[in-house]
Amino acid sequence: MKLYIYDHCPFCVRARMIFGLRGLAVEEIVLLNDDESTPIGMIGAKQVPILQKDDGSYMGESLDIVRYIDNLADKGRLKEEIRPEVQAWLDKANTYISKLVQPRMVSIGLPEFATQGAVDYFVHKKEANIGSFAENLAKTGEYLQTLHTDLADLERQVAGGDNLNGEGLSMEDIHVFPLLRNLTAVRGLVLPPKLKAYTDNIAAASGVPLYTDRAV
Repeated sequence: MKLYIYDHCPFCVRARMIFGLRGLAVEEIVLLNDDESTPIGMIGAKQVPILQKDDGSYMGESLDIVRYIDNLADKGRLKEEIRPEVQAWLDKANTYISKLVQPRMVSIGLPEFATQGAVDYFVHKKEANIGSFAENLAKTGEYLQTLHTDLADLERQVAGGDNLNGEGLSMEDIHVFPLLRNLTAVRGLVLPPKLKAYTDNIAAASGVPLYTDRAV
C-alpha cells in the first residue's frame, strides 16, 4: 500500500498513525504542496491523505482510511467515543492553532515545500484564511499564552500515558495527537508533564516524529 501525504498535514498524521499503531507497513509518498494534478487524478480533489490500496484503488478522507486500516489489521478496534470535554477542547483549539502552526511549516525543511512554487502556493492559500504569516508570527506570545491555558485543561483529560482515555486507543488519540505533534514546531511551547509523556509515547508508537528539534 501507498499513502500520499504532506508531512505537515494533521489529517495525514491521522492516517500515518494507524499504520504505526497497528504495525502495518506502508510506503509514504510526499507530494509537493502545489501538485494539483496528482491528487485530482486519484480522487477528483486536491486533498490528502490518499491511500492506494493493494488492488490499486484509491481512498481519500483520513478517518475512512483510519477505520479501513484498523479493520484490516484485525488487532482490536479503536474506540469511537470522544469525551465531550475532549471534543470541547478540540473545538476551541482549532479556532487558533493554525495561526501558530501554518506560518512555521514553510521554514522547517519539509519535503512538500521543496520548491518555491510549493511555498508560494501554500502561503497564498493559507494567508487567505488566517491572515498574514508575518503578523501571526508576531503574535506568537499572545497565542502561546492562550494555548498554555488550554493545554492545562487538556492535561486534566489525560488518563493514561499511552492513550488519552486510559482504556485503550481511541478516536480521541487520532484527533488530538496530530494537533499536539504540529504544535511542537512552535518554539516556546511547554507541554504539561502528562501531556508531554503522552505526546512522546504516541510519537514513538506510531512512528510519526515530532518537530521539537526544528522548532521556530
